[in-house]
Amino acid sequence: MFALMFLLGGLLGDAHAQDLILWHAYRGAERQALDSLIADHNALHPSRSVTARAVPYDGFNSKIEAAIPRGNGPDLFIAAHERLGSWVPSGLIAPNPSPLEDTFPVVEQALFHDGSTYGTPLAYKTLALFINSDRIEHAPATTSDLIELAEQERMQGRIGLAYQATEPYFHAPWAHGFDGELLQDDGVVLNRPGAVAALDFAHSLMARGLLPEEPTGALVTQLFNDGMTSMAINGPWFLGELDPKVNFRVVPLPTVSETGLAAAPYLTVEAVQVSAHSAHPQEAWAFAQWLMGTEPAIARALNGRQSVATQSAYRDERVANDPILAAFRMQLERSRPMPTQPLMTATWEPLARAIRGVMRGANEPAAALEAAQTEFEAITRPPPPSSNPLPYLIAFAMLLLGGTGWLARRIWAARADIRAHRHAYQWVGPASAAMALLVIVPFVVGAAVSLFSHREGQWTFVGLSHFIDILFARDWPITSPLSFWFTLVVTVGWTAANIVLHVSIGVALAMLLRAPWLRMKSVYRVLLSLTWAIPNYITALIWKGMFHRQFGAINGLLEWVGMEPISWFSQFSTAFAANLITNTWLGFPFMMVVTLGALQSIPGDVEEAASLDGAKAWQRFVHVTWPMLQPALLPAVILGSIWTFNMFNIIYLVSAGEPDGGTEILISEAYRWAFTRGHRYGYAAAYAVLIFGVLLLYSRGTDRILSRKAA
Repeated sequence: MFALMFLLGGLLGDAHAQDLILWHAYRGAERQALDSLIADHNALHPSRSVTARAVPYDGFNSKIEAAIPRGNGPDLFIAAHERLGSWVPSGLIAPNPSPLEDTFPVVEQALFHDGSTYGTPLAYKTLALFINSDRIEHAPATTSDLIELAEQERMQGRIGLAYQATEPYFHAPWAHGFDGELLQDDGVVLNRPGAVAALDFAHSLMARGLLPEEPTGALVTQLFNDGMTSMAINGPWFLGELDPKVNFRVVPLPTVSETGLAAAPYLTVEAVQVSAHSAHPQEAWAFAQWLMGTEPAIARALNGRQSVATQSAYRDERVANDPILAAFRMQLERSRPMPTQPLMTATWEPLARAIRGVMRGANEPAAALEAAQTEFEAITRPPPPSSNPLPYLIAFAMLLLGGTGWLARRIWAARADIRAHRHAYQWVGPASAAMALLVIVPFVVGAAVSLFSHREGQWTFVGLSHFIDILFARDWPITSPLSFWFTLVVTVGWTAANIVLHVSIGVALAMLLRAPWLRMKSVYRVLLSLTWAIPNYITALIWKGMFHRQFGAINGLLEWVGMEPISWFSQFSTAFAANLITNTWLGFPFMMVVTLGALQSIPGDVEEAASLDGAKAWQRFVHVTWPMLQPALLPAVILGSIWTFNMFNIIYLVSAGEPDGGTEILISEAYRWAFTRGHRYGYAAAYAVLIFGVLLLYSRGTDRILSRKAA
């Protein structure tokens, strides 16, 4: 009887068990620690079983924003607090029903938004100073001490200090230390006096040769691991990249000597957020509170190497005596919570432009930040006024009726042919349906998005306002790199230059590989085709490293032959050339392969007859070979030009639009409007429609050329 009651109780318990879905983006030790804790929790609390799902970091936020409103998202997820400003108004997350306890005041401040606290804090991340203990005995207390140590390092032939000096996030400690915080009571202002002083300080470090030129995260890691620098500014993620052979320690960032203020980095708090659409909010909050508890926090600190946000965990001797965790704990009190206002995301790009311009010596700090403020105000200006959708609906209905009538008339007129070839249409039908579903429908939806303005999760119908703003350059002069017309000229020039080089090199190599005296042709063909076979983003990253000002192979070669190294991305001509060289390396094999195939169709007796008539090699090529290659090359040129017109990866990965956005092309500009300039999806969709229009006109023009050639 007891056994039967136990079995029924177990079945009823399982029937009432709640399976909670948790999303996270942890990897490595953090993920292992979390999975272990979830297994322990499920064993202790079978009534609220939790299933963890790892989501790639790059697409984490977008997946959250897309899935939760549609009921497909998790019950709870672990995310940084910065997105509260957009998630709270859009109703994605629920406020914490209980006051936060056993955490640090600055952590609680980060999770407080619009009168409520959101999420249960797990860990925090901030920048600190990593020091090679074998070389530096005493940590710098002030920036004067830091500069003195960096100068000593430079005199030893090493880099004085390594950090991503051109990125706003890594520049923030100096901005706060000089009292130049972006967001204050008067709103977001990029050109405060303190911000100008901070940028001047950072530039002085570069001018003295204390910083690496064109620093990236990978370069900073390499320099520290290889012993080429003894000091680096980085966050806790840097721990997983360090060589175990390097003897290092972590210390707080120094105080700014000029102001007496701490060099305060931004603070990011990782918290468990509960979805506002969760069917089991009470169970979700209970699990979040358990995960923040003392014992789970100790496990996350020791096994996951997290700087946990639970105060009581630091009473454990193992946590308190851990030198790395203790250093980040000290840095926590000298950090500023990352603002949650959506406007902050619009500051990164203009601020990055200003910093890069100053660091390469192209602009003065005051002028650069003034230009950044102007750009920020243009990006964040209020959306266009709403429009009446009725005229647009009437016009669309008339177009739809007209198009349907035209199509019906064409079908009726061709009914006999359709009946005669019905089997062929049956074969084509599935492909046509797939094309309509996968291409036409998304295009129509994207075009419709261009008629709306998106701000903070809200959509407003604005009609053709975006197109008017873009085409009439409402926000900037036509000569500005942010203007559609400037970018169009760059895009057309970029496409034309690439096609000329692709065809020239491809045809020249094909003619060489056709030469009867050349041996091992098949080997050369394979080798020359490899550049086309390798994914273009890998090639782009390789060339990006080769163009580095200080450590790149190309500048190393220039110095070897006695030439001055070039700062490739400091001016338009060299940055454009870097993009062009990279894409030419990628594109010529396609034209070479097409030309090789076309050469095989040219009758040998035609060229032989021209040779007997006394035509030289160049004359035979111009008057015989080239005209017979054109029918095969023209479609390849059209296809290649469309690829090049939209070659996003090369622009984004090699020059990143530098300098000052001058090498952006239309497709990369559309991307930036969608994802780095306040998520203005409607504006970006209008860019996409205009790109389609340009390519449509181009394809119609080339179609006429081909038709004339065929005639």
